[in-house]
Amino acid sequence: MGALVKILTLSCLLALTLPTLAEVGWWKTAQFYQIYPRSFKDSDDDGVGDINGITQQLAYLKEIGITATWLSPIFTSPMADFGYDVANLTDIDPIFGTMEDFERLLARAKELDIKIILDFVPNHTSDECDWFIRSAAGEEEYKDFYVWHTGKVVNGIRQPPTNWIGVFRGSMWTWHEGRQAYYLHQFHAKQPDLNYRNPKVVEAMKDVLRFWLRKGAFGFRIDAVPHVYEVPADADGNWPDEPRNENSNDPEDYGYLQHIYTTDQPETIELVYAFREVIEEIDQELGGDDRILLTEAYSPLNILMQYYGNETHLGSQIPFNFNLLANIGFDSDAYHYSELIHNWLDNMPEGQVANWVFGNHDQSRIGSRLGADRIDACNMIVLTLPGVSITYQGEEMGMTDVFISWEDTVDPQACQTNEEEFESHTRDPVRTPFQWSDEKNAGFSDAQSTWLPVGLDYKLVNVKRERGIALSHLNIYKQLRALRDEPTLKQGDVTVTAIGPNVLAFKRSLAGQKSYITVININDDVESINLDSVFTSISSQLQYVVVNDKSVRRKNDLTFANSVLLMPKEAVVLSTV
Repeated sequence: MGALVKILTLSCLLALTLPTLAEVGWWKTAQFYQIYPRSFKDSDDDGVGDINGITQQLAYLKEIGITATWLSPIFTSPMADFGYDVANLTDIDPIFGTMEDFERLLARAKELDIKIILDFVPNHTSDECDWFIRSAAGEEEYKDFYVWHTGKVVNGIRQPPTNWIGVFRGSMWTWHEGRQAYYLHQFHAKQPDLNYRNPKVVEAMKDVLRFWLRKGAFGFRIDAVPHVYEVPADADGNWPDEPRNENSNDPEDYGYLQHIYTTDQPETIELVYAFREVIEEIDQELGGDDRILLTEAYSPLNILMQYYGNETHLGSQIPFNFNLLANIGFDSDAYHYSELIHNWLDNMPEGQVANWVFGNHDQSRIGSRLGADRIDACNMIVLTLPGVSITYQGEEMGMTDVFISWEDTVDPQACQTNEEEFESHTRDPVRTPFQWSDEKNAGFSDAQSTWLPVGLDYKLVNVKRERGIALSHLNIYKQLRALRDEPTLKQGDVTVTAIGPNVLAFKRSLAGQKSYITVININDDVESINLDSVFTSISSQLQYVVVNDKSVRRKNDLTFANSVLLMPKEAVVLSTV
């Protein structure tokens, strides 16, 4: 990445020089799309999405301009956490199909030039995994594949070795009668943590990566990376208790403790570097386009930046940037948006590529979290900033959270709470079936019922209907995606600013090419702005390239740069003339 130029103004401008065209690989300006397989498309009418359903609908991904799609886990699993509890790391769960189905998916994706990325779950397996069964039985080869401890005896009563609390509530330790010891699980009790201080575990998991890469996967999204290591045990094999977090008063809740000994250990970064070495190894072996790593971590910014790599090691090409997803709220102003965008661009190591995320399978959807009238604005941010865009299925057409009653709730994170508290823990509302059409079950399935209820708004919010509405969320998304093929959007510099509390704007520019300016009115006031006073080297007249349905202007209309009028919640892309 070239020199970073800061313009010190009240609105905190930023200019960033991006790589030349010759330096850019396929993924550096790619459009990634997350598919949650259970909810994308059901091909066999059992109410659950599957691999053949994805294959059937790959052409849709081509329609909206997706470069690569990553699939939430499709591996053999008892589904205690809907696939994030893997029992066989190198096979397909029958609910999703067969290995032959997966191979056909890869073949169809290759025809369409769409890369398939798999979800890789390194922190734990299922307790039904053969490795765990052998470890619990004390087999020499596997006895230290997981984290075991006999616990401590207090007043004659055996207790877990530490006070550690799991993400899904309650102790991180569960007693195993056969092994006569506790095993560690940072998540569900059916998800025992692997022991990465055992080199055999590291090698076994590297072999899993090699297996799928040789099958034809183009990389991995690595799940829950910060949890992989705990602090080393002391000379007696014991660990320290974690300190209290005074902001929580629920002793069963994950937030009750400060997780200084069970997350973000320095060895975690080194493990990502080791996984990247496998990627490079297979790149050399098989050739072709780059294979990549995307890493999931809600960690402090200084730690996230280490995932990229250092002077001696390559890391994750795409450490997920959850700054906007995790920190932008309904009441956030333009200064907050600008600050969060700057945080990533200002701190990103030289030569690396930014990425932008507003949604995933764990967080409330954009339209529910920030308001349905901000969906286009968020998609504009993701698709017109430099680097990688990442879209969760349905966000391109404005799907919103679906209310799921306590009786219908299936998410284990919520099921381990109670009827009064489950709504603040459940992830089911963002995982509901994809809304393809206004037909039965939104065109997702012909089954009598689906694994989660379909959204009540499916007759209005669906792909089929939105294709026919000029300024639907879907068609605006497609226009933005097409714009990303412009050299300026691929390689241009970026200048980001808040123009007062209500308006976010950023300019993309490249020598010899048109400049593009994204302007978003976040709130409900009519705003008149002077872009001449904010951005240098723009023409006196600007042309509307993309507008949303809040705009009174239309595509190709002209406006003067010194007097751009914005309606409430209007979001537009302008170009120099």
